[in-house]
Formats: sequence, structure tokens, C-alpha cells
Amino acid sequence: MGIICAGATDIGRKRKSNQDSICLDHAHHFFAVADGMGGHNGGDIASQISVKVMPEFIKEHASLEPEKLMRETILEVNRTILKKADETPELHGMGTTVSAMQFKGTQILIGNVGDSRVYMVNNGHIFQLTRDHSFVQEKLNMGIYTRDEALHDPQKNVLVRSVGFEAEVLVDVFHYRVCKNDIFLICSDGLHGKVSDSDILHIVKRNLAEPGRSAKADVEKAVQELIAQANENGGQDNISVIIAVAQA
Repeated sequence: MGIICAGATDIGRKRKSNQDSICLDHAHHFFAVADGMGGHNGGDIASQISVKVMPEFIKEHASLEPEKLMRETILEVNRTILKKADETPELHGMGTTVSAMQFKGTQILIGNVGDSRVYMVNNGHIFQLTRDHSFVQEKLNMGIYTRDEALHDPQKNVLVRSVGFEAEVLVDVFHYRVCKNDIFLICSDGLHGKVSDSDILHIVKRNLAEPGRSAKADVEKAVQELIAQANENGGQDNISVIIAVAQA
């Protein structure tokens, strides 16, 4: 299965620094978004550690079973961030989300901790493949309110699970069969918090109407238009987007 992929990260319109980082490891078909959190530049460091550690770990442990490799890769990030925080007290409490995907033949492995998301666009429809590890999602799970009502919850950015904050972290890992023309998108909440799923779908379809025939420039244009839309809608947060298209 051939994969074309592009990604970008943007500071947005309100933040003084970009605490998001992205990983584009084309050699191993591994791609990830990390959205850092923590004072004294801790978020920047946590997300940067993530995108440095992950491709190195993938390369060194490529023989592991794919699902185990995805989980262990994110757990290694967790250990590395904790070690850095122990060595540098002012960074104590820093952490990051991690949403990652790796293509293995006709399969895709997805790993997730936090509220960055992985979506799939297939046959004109958009599907969220990950579940947010947030306080708002917990309320949704309990049926306290609807998805639309959740958008106005003042606690919508409160996470119940992150990487690097605690010694033990539960990593969600999924795998799916990949078909030609499938489009996969990873993003931080700077995108999905400001641009609706329907608008994400509209922008992706407009730029990648025939995914199997799309060029990398088309994928790059879709990424930039999504970032531009998030900024137009306020750009209160950093914005990161990665799009990967499955071709024959």
C-alpha cells in the first residue's frame, strides 16, 4: 500500500509559543501529533521529546509485533518525559497528548493518549477513530449531555489521561484494514476544537476529491486550508494537522 503524507503545525493567533510538535517518519510510515502542556516551557519540551523519541524507538525495535510496538513506543515517551522532569524540577508536571499511526502493509496501527485525534475519511464520510481522554468525554460516556452541548463545557480542555504526567499510563491501541482511497488525519485540539467534523470533511473532500490520484501537493494544500480555517475561527490554540492518503 502506497502512502502519501504531509503535515504542519502552527502557533495559532493567541498563543505566545507553540507547544505542539509533529512527527513525519516516512521511512517507517509512522506519523504522530503531540500537544504539550505544562508551565515554564514544559509543554514545548514534552512534545519535542515525544517526536524525537518515537522514531528512534520505532527504528530500534522494528521487530516487535505491531500492536506491542505502538504501545511500547508511547510508553517509552512516558518514561523519557518523567526522567527529564525528575532531572529538572521546574519541569515537574509537564506532559503531552500523543496520537500516532503507523502503516504496516494493508493495516494501520493507531495509538492514543489524550485528546488529540485520529480521523478516517472514507467514501465521503468522516469517522473519529480515537476517543478523547478528557473530562468532557467522561461526561458524554455517562450521558450527562450531548456532543453539541459538550462544546460549551468550560472544562473541555481538562484531560484525564496524558503522557509524562504519571508513572503508569494506559495507551489505547487500535488497528484497521486500510483500503485504497482511505484518508487518515491526525490533529491536535487546536483544529478539532475550532473546526467541526463536517467542515474538516468538506475541506478534505474539496482538496482530495480523488484520493487515489492525489499528489503530495494536494495533501499539503488540504493541511494548510484546515490550519487556515482554525485560525479564521479564532485560532485560540496551537494547531497541528497530519494527513495520510492510501494509494495503490
